[in-house]
Amino acid sequence: MTIATESVFQKNLFVGKSAVVTGGGSGICLGMATALARHGAHVTIVGRTQSKLDNAKRGIEAEVIGARILALAADVRDPSALAHVMEQANNAAGRIDFLICGAAGNFLCPAEQLSTNAFKTVIDIDLVGTFNTCKAGLEYLKKSQGSVINVTATLQYKGTPFMAHACAAKAGVDALTRVLALEWGKYGIRVNGIAPGPIDDTAGMDKLLPSGTKEFYQQTVPLKRMGRVRDIEFATLYLLSDAAQLVTGHIHVVDGGEWLAGPMNVMSGNEESIKNDMANKREKYNASKL
Repeated sequence: MTIATESVFQKNLFVGKSAVVTGGGSGICLGMATALARHGAHVTIVGRTQSKLDNAKRGIEAEVIGARILALAADVRDPSALAHVMEQANNAAGRIDFLICGAAGNFLCPAEQLSTNAFKTVIDIDLVGTFNTCKAGLEYLKKSQGSVINVTATLQYKGTPFMAHACAAKAGVDALTRVLALEWGKYGIRVNGIAPGPIDDTAGMDKLLPSGTKEFYQQTVPLKRMGRVRDIEFATLYLLSDAAQLVTGHIHVVDGGEWLAGPMNVMSGNEESIKNDMANKREKYNASKL
């Protein structure tokens, strides 16, 4: 199968447009922010750690000559911080056309061992944070008749072991996306979701996919490969472009058919081996921080 690497969209697609991307300091959302910059948009990336955002900003600017990037630290659980972000983004670019809600948290843990506080933390970041971000950006999106993309997942469509917290949060994000599409359509605002399957070139995949299962996993995906950040970038450009001007309330699944085949059931095998794998990954992560 031929895998496209070059964008099929015109490079000036989003010249004169402005986007705010939460979770934009790393992973999938950094890719989405970079794709928007490549196509001419002014981009504000948002995350909790300023140094991480500054590194991401330098990376985008090194790749995209002339990129206009603003990096602002804020916690999506704090509505007042998000209001300040939107104000600064609007002041810098003169408008906000696109909002990408991608801030998220996840980890592996059996529901039996999951504390209420840990469950609530993921709900607060993924679901409440998405609501807070959409609410903070609404007045600006009304003016531009803009577009929202909420980054969700496919975990919740079939149920995924050790991810009760993430499945519950992302199911809520899907429902929120549809409700906002209904309520905000009168303002000319489109609200859609992108549901990535497991993406190979991200740190999150290394953390969440059980060790030694990647080869098996890929063979059970109908398209016989894992996703790449580039796949999500292309979906983003489509949903924010005029090619999707009648698309709203849609959850755009980008996973090669993974959720239909259900290969993440590799996680429902030997629970003890999964727990050991989780412990080993935590140990390696802690050692890397020393």
